[in-house]
Amino acid sequence: MINEDALKKENEIDHALRKPVKGQELRIAVGIATAGRRHILAGTLDLIAAQTRPPDILIVCPATAEDVCEDSLLHLPFATSVRSGKRGLTAQRNQILAAAASSDIIVFFDDDFFPQCNYLEEVERLLLENADVVAVTGRPILDGANGPGLEADDALKLIAADRWVPSERTFEPTYGTYGCNMAFRMGPIRERGLLFDENLPLYGWQEDIDFSRQLAAAGRIVDAKSLHGVHLGAKGGRTSGVRFGYSQIANPVYLYRKGTMSFSFAAPLLWRNVLANLAKSFRPEPWIDRRGRLKGNCLALLDLLTGRIAPQRILELT
Repeated sequence: MINEDALKKENEIDHALRKPVKGQELRIAVGIATAGRRHILAGTLDLIAAQTRPPDILIVCPATAEDVCEDSLLHLPFATSVRSGKRGLTAQRNQILAAAASSDIIVFFDDDFFPQCNYLEEVERLLLENADVVAVTGRPILDGANGPGLEADDALKLIAADRWVPSERTFEPTYGTYGCNMAFRMGPIRERGLLFDENLPLYGWQEDIDFSRQLAAAGRIVDAKSLHGVHLGAKGGRTSGVRFGYSQIANPVYLYRKGTMSFSFAAPLLWRNVLANLAKSFRPEPWIDRRGRLKGNCLALLDLLTGRIAPQRILELT
């Protein structure tokens, strides 16, 4: 069991007063919300420890104390903090935002995203050179979320092979960030009092789009070619097929009504998922509960017709 008070007392630096070390011009916090992936998280932490530009502080918010190994934090070569609170991706990320309040940059990694060793260095360079960029994301070298998932050893081999590939330091506008790896300027977040929307419970599907679109008026959101990493797409720790299928309908509808997702983005996203679940339910992939998702889709569409649809309804489903 992690003793949070002991961790803070022994290992946390008051980064509100801490100046960036020589050669580092921004205070960078890295935040990881984690649930049920203790062993995978250890690999992610190893790669954060190997960064050419280390973070000023690492903030981990586990769903339960058992989701983090105490030793893996105590021996990292930078300040760390463990935050606890309500379970759910958006709630956990809000705990991280609170702990990173005095930082200049917050970088969110999924617990199963393995960043290339120059990831933070490239984030800092891009944001120093482009004052109007407020949010930046990278596209993985390989994304296990689009398939059965990747083993950690295979991901590390991809990272090692990619390490010597020259970075393409270009970027292009993108509609929103990709939640497995994304970085934000904290200034606009503080000014607007932004939080992740806790009306998107559990897995919080599309919370990355919702959050980043709220920053669109403050500056550019970009996809940077220099930000490399591998997303394992681990299947453990995720929500049920029925719940996820419901979220595939309910969350875009909610965000469209909220005003943070355009109809032109929401409608194709919604129907693409419904059609995929319908077509593949006859011969589903072993790693996806297509029939569960399709059932969730149907429940959400029924709720849409009857006016009951809401993201929080997944808490009533199994």
